[in-house]
Amino acid sequence: MDIRELRYFAAVYRERNLTAAARACFVSQPSISNAITNLEAELGTTLFIRHKKGVAPTASAERFHTLARRIIDEADAARSLFKKPSTKTTVTLGLMRTLDVPRTIALLKPLTARNDIALRLVGSDEPADARIIAKSMLRNDEHFVALWSERYVAALPPSHPLMLKDKLRIADLAGVPLIDRCHCEQSAFFGRNAQRRQTAAIAQSEDWAIALVAAGVGIAIVPEGVAKGNLDVAVREIEVKVKREVGLAYRASVPLADALKEFVGKLQKQRRPDRTKRRVGARKTLSPSR
Repeated sequence: MDIRELRYFAAVYRERNLTAAARACFVSQPSISNAITNLEAELGTTLFIRHKKGVAPTASAERFHTLARRIIDEADAARSLFKKPSTKTTVTLGLMRTLDVPRTIALLKPLTARNDIALRLVGSDEPADARIIAKSMLRNDEHFVALWSERYVAALPPSHPLMLKDKLRIADLAGVPLIDRCHCEQSAFFGRNAQRRQTAAIAQSEDWAIALVAAGVGIAIVPEGVAKGNLDVAVREIEVKVKREVGLAYRASVPLADALKEFVGKLQKQRRPDRTKRRVGARKTLSPSR
């Protein structure tokens, strides 16, 4: 058992998906799979159960995660104990107000772990070397490196009558108080010709939208990462497949700092296998049958 395997295990436990864990660790998926297999053989137990959408941790994984996390943290502390102070380059990242917290933590850790970088975080509208934003917020002079996409869901007060439905249609929300937000993605759910919706409040951010839902003001259509894990709201699928893409944006006309350039390069390298798989899949679909 080595520290690298423990890090890969912690990433799978956090992401609940082998591919997402590989991206977070900047390695290939087979490396993640082999590490989990080795740990399971050494521990003599099953750590994850595979299913269509990813993996689910077993009771053994729940118990092991606490210990693994402590070992990882102590190893990181030991590694930094005798590091000599060095000149640090300040890297300023702009973050949009609402991000999937576990994914953001995994994204920032490779930067915070470096002793040559002083990471500074600001709002997405403030001057920054790069920004982590939704693609809909991209400016004309910026490049965009996709990081993840997340679907939109309906967030409801736990006692709402629509809780009885597994999936909500546009018609289900007719006359229902809704929390509108200052982002345009949810318009893809309602469409231009949808019936007039009943707006109970307008939230400036997804955080406020969730708070208003929890207070019983109405229903909000929000990114899944915003709603999940909140015990004060219930989540239901919506019939229209709406997603937002989150990524790293940086200005094309301004040279990146070396540390950030290396970080962007790793992100782009991680995205290439996905694009290759999609192209191969498309060729297979389009090739004529013999």
